[in-house]
Amino acid sequence: MEKALLVGINLNNGEDYKLSLEELGSLAEACDMEVVGFVEQNLSEVHKAYYIGTGKVEEVKEIAEEKEADVIIFDNSLSPMQMRNLQDKIGKPILDRSALILDIFASRARSREARLQVEVARLQYMLPRLVGMHAALSRQGGGSGAMSNKGAGEKKLELDRRVLEHRLAEYRRELKEVSAERQTQRKKRAASGMPRVALVGYTNAGKSTLLNAMLDLYGVDEIDVEEKKVMEKDMLFATLDTTVRKIAPEKHHAFLLSDTVGFIHKLPHNLIEAFHSTLEEAKEADILLQVVDYSDEHYKEQIAVTNQTLRELGAENIPMLYVYNKADKVAPENLPGSLSGESARKLPYVTQDSIYLSAREKIGMEELVCLIEEKLSGGYKECELLIPYTDGRAVSYLKENAVVLTMEYRDNGVYMKVNCKVQDCNYYEKYQINSKI
Repeated sequence: MEKALLVGINLNNGEDYKLSLEELGSLAEACDMEVVGFVEQNLSEVHKAYYIGTGKVEEVKEIAEEKEADVIIFDNSLSPMQMRNLQDKIGKPILDRSALILDIFASRARSREARLQVEVARLQYMLPRLVGMHAALSRQGGGSGAMSNKGAGEKKLELDRRVLEHRLAEYRRELKEVSAERQTQRKKRAASGMPRVALVGYTNAGKSTLLNAMLDLYGVDEIDVEEKKVMEKDMLFATLDTTVRKIAPEKHHAFLLSDTVGFIHKLPHNLIEAFHSTLEEAKEADILLQVVDYSDEHYKEQIAVTNQTLRELGAENIPMLYVYNKADKVAPENLPGSLSGESARKLPYVTQDSIYLSAREKIGMEELVCLIEEKLSGGYKECELLIPYTDGRAVSYLKENAVVLTMEYRDNGVYMKVNCKVQDCNYYEKYQINSKI
């Protein structure tokens, strides 16, 4: 296991740098590294050449040797020049926050699309940083090295750059093809008219656990539920692949629930760009469920990061419900309302646009379904229909896509009282009746 020394700076007495540095430690552990120490510095501005002050560079070098650190990780993105200068001064491999997150993503990607997205992001990150990544890249042979007459004198740096640029073009082409396939699937789901609900939120907030809990309780095919579940683990970025599952609670409207990649503080912009096609699931959802780890004392900062990322994706105007997960780990008196002198709240606790629950314990799932349906209610209508036996397709469609309140087989057809989409009610207007039983 590699030993990592972490370095962070406190700019202008910012309050979040300690949180960011602690999170960097969790990222390092998620990358199977052992954190052997932290180095901090207060600065009014980032040092252009070294990111930290020159005196602090020497201190980092001494501590790294003392702690026998294998790698130094900085809690921010370093410029190519800063990375090269630090590596020359310290003499050990240098990583920044972006590189660490990219390494985690590379190790967790499973689907072809996720692997392509990560590779595109990695190559975009590497290209401007070839200089200084290792000394061999800047060696030059015996020729002139002129661009017009490359040969023995061409820098290995230029060769590597051309190889990476070629690979980047190939991966982008493949990703475009895969993205087109995903877009086709998305159009088919949209054509079904089924509401789309997307899980978003900070990494390790419990999105996958919530999806699996919904499948356990409301999965369409009980036999295949286990196969349809996604991996859930108490670690950062346990899952990267977007998963879409049909949730069909009894006496409620069915909907499509998608799990998306988690967000994090200082998420590399290249990753947001690379995962753009995957994150389209969030942009095209009817409702977003922002899953929040309510047991984390920094949950408000995590909500702010998620909202900022959604703004960058152009998904900030989609209706949102806040799902405060892991609320069972919080003392009841600390739930909202309990501090105002009322008796301690019990789970689940529901407000207009939020719910406090426990996905792992499956506490609050029914209430969450009701909250989702209430949010979607503007698109539904109750109607009574008498469908002739010759139109069995209409009966099958409504049984599949509406909430059937009453159903009777009469002499002149099938009587159905349903809560369905407004457009379906209009479509079957010819079968509508006013009589009630």
